Amino acid sequence: MKLNGLTPAKGSVKSNYRRGRGQGSGGGGTATRGHKGAQSRSGHSKKVGFEGGQMPLQRRLPKFGFKNINRVEYNGINLDVIQKLVDTKKVSDINLDVLIANGLAHKNDLVKILGRGALSAKVTVTAHAYTETAKKAIEEKGGTINETK
Repeated sequence: MKLNGLTPAKGSVKSNYRRGRGQGSGGGGTATRGHKGAQSRSGHSKKVGFEGGQMPLQRRLPKFGFKNINRVEYNGINLDVIQKLVDTKKVSDINLDVLIANGLAHKNDLVKILGRGALSAKVTVTAHAYTETAKKAIEEKGGTINETK
């Protein structure tokens, strides 16, 4: 057996059909695109969502809602997450640098402390915003709250 004698199995490789290469090829003239019209031209492409002239789905569905341009997006961190951080990392001062180092926030995030879970440690928390229940829970354990802007 020689490498130059290797061929694919019979019928496994289809020959390439060369369109628009003269009348003898069988697909010359119009290159199997038919006569005239947009679809026969080079560079033609249908609009995204075009349904053959039928009213497209995105126009049949009603519009709803809006995007509030003044919304302030916070990254919420719950008290149970802070408690777990205190238990595992033995930190008593929670600030943005500690949260970033532990993968709980990104450097440009605004952080809001939320009130889910219980807190059993005295901690100093520095964040951008707090819920009332979170403030109450931190202060009940003797912790302090610092708001940053």
